[in-house]
Amino acid sequence: MTEAHPPSEIAHLVERLGVAKAQTGTVSLLVLAVLAGAFISLGALFFTVVVTGSSFGFGITRLIGGLAFCLGLILVVVGGAELFTGNNLLAMAWASRLIGTGDFLRNWLLVYLGNVAGCLGTVLFVVWGDIGGLGGGTVGEMALQIAGAKAGLSLMEGFARGLLCNALVCLALWLALGGRSVADKILAILFPITAFVATGLEHSIANWFFLPWGLALDTAGTVSVAGVAQNLATVTAGNIVGGTLLVAAVYWIAYLRPQRPVPMG
Repeated sequence: MTEAHPPSEIAHLVERLGVAKAQTGTVSLLVLAVLAGAFISLGALFFTVVVTGSSFGFGITRLIGGLAFCLGLILVVVGGAELFTGNNLLAMAWASRLIGTGDFLRNWLLVYLGNVAGCLGTVLFVVWGDIGGLGGGTVGEMALQIAGAKAGLSLMEGFARGLLCNALVCLALWLALGGRSVADKILAILFPITAFVATGLEHSIANWFFLPWGLALDTAGTVSVAGVAQNLATVTAGNIVGGTLLVAAVYWIAYLRPQRPVPMG
């Protein structure tokens, strides 16, 4: 059996991967980012259908829904795509001065925009396909309920849930990099992602699917447009802080910071 990469080696893998991502051409980066947005949206769609009409109780329903949502990140990692929240780990290569600030921010901007395009495109197909009409319209009712709850979060709730969410997302990617096989990577993703979904944390890219879909279904004006904008802004900010400070910065300090030689005495 081949052993997983140890954490110190994962740190160097993340660093090298950050350099490669920062050097990716614009067209390739945008295409892969659109794919990631679509992949995360499919996971969000799967989650919505799975939790609709569940009679298992709150906790078990969220657990099952979280497992369904994992589809999105599995497609990103195994299929190959560029996800903004995961790319917060580029901060490690930046902290090691292997990439410049301009390259770092360029990646974030292009990937975020591509992710949003992928999400909105998926919303369009979901609306055209009337997926909300499944289950006698109960899927659409659940999607509207999810969007309303997200749009109703306060500034602090959105930020804190976004921060904790991306700590778990980046840890899932960290663990997946430690795996050497596809099965390793999938297993590494399952628990952190299921945990963030089950506990009601907030993922900015997934919300670019959940919230526009809810608005498209909202004929009664129950979902606040201002609440939608606030959610996307605060959750994105929280995701950035969670990924860069709680994961990238901590592991950079632990494994990659310049070491002073120990004096001989």
